[in-house]
Amino acid sequence: MATTNSVHSWLYHGHVTHTRHVPFRHSFRYSLFLVFLDLDELDSIFSGHWFWSTRRPNIAWFRRGDHFGDPGEPLDQCVRDLVHSRIGHRPTGPIRLLTHLRQFGYVINPISLFFCYDNDDDRLEAVVAQVTNTPWGERHCYVIDASTADDETLVAEQPKQLHVSPFMTMDFDYHWQITPPSRTLSVHIENWRTGHRAFEATLSLQRRPITSRNLAAALVRHPLMTARVFLAIYWQAVRLWWRGATFQPHPKHTDAASPGNSEQATPERVGDIGKTDTSIS
Repeated sequence: MATTNSVHSWLYHGHVTHTRHVPFRHSFRYSLFLVFLDLDELDSIFSGHWFWSTRRPNIAWFRRGDHFGDPGEPLDQCVRDLVHSRIGHRPTGPIRLLTHLRQFGYVINPISLFFCYDNDDDRLEAVVAQVTNTPWGERHCYVIDASTADDETLVAEQPKQLHVSPFMTMDFDYHWQITPPSRTLSVHIENWRTGHRAFEATLSLQRRPITSRNLAAALVRHPLMTARVFLAIYWQAVRLWWRGATFQPHPKHTDAASPGNSEQATPERVGDIGKTDTSIS
């Protein structure tokens, strides 16, 4: 069984909070857990834990095909290639992934984060934020250069590139604030337009070791974690619609791109996001 003395993979428990500021205030907060996986430890991290796996279907399992890139290629290689293509520097150190696992064959990951470290495992070189929308089944990766960040917080601004909420247009900038993973982990994202903040989301997490007891507790406390994420997304959409939020169609269904959307990237199509699947890829 893998021990916490030698691994860099963890569980993170905490809360996610969303707050919309326009056209009215709307806020919610949910508890959750995510896994933090060192991609070099995938073959061993769940060894000896009956209900968890990284190579075969299980109650909770990591599936390579749930993340970007060619499923036939190692995920860490795809991450390194992407970072190099975006910022001109190829990470050489460990890559660690914060994400939801499949549970009972089902997964939905609104955001997964790849933390790319230097060769000495001392500093972050980049963070890749893999964002997936539902029900459209599209994915886009934002790459954040961390090479010049301080040790406390990574701050970045990027234009929005993926239609996520049917109640928010594309002409926004994302403002990121990310603390490097340690005993705690915080990810804060704000949507800004013309000098005004319209929306913010925060992940506030605390680290726990991967032990049999902690893994069992995670499944008992959150037995249908990814299904809860799915239901929460649609429940909050119903609440916004009921309160009168304006529906914004997907840009691909409009005749022309909205202002500020001329540089929008083409999202990757994800065929089975949000669907039950027990295949290996």
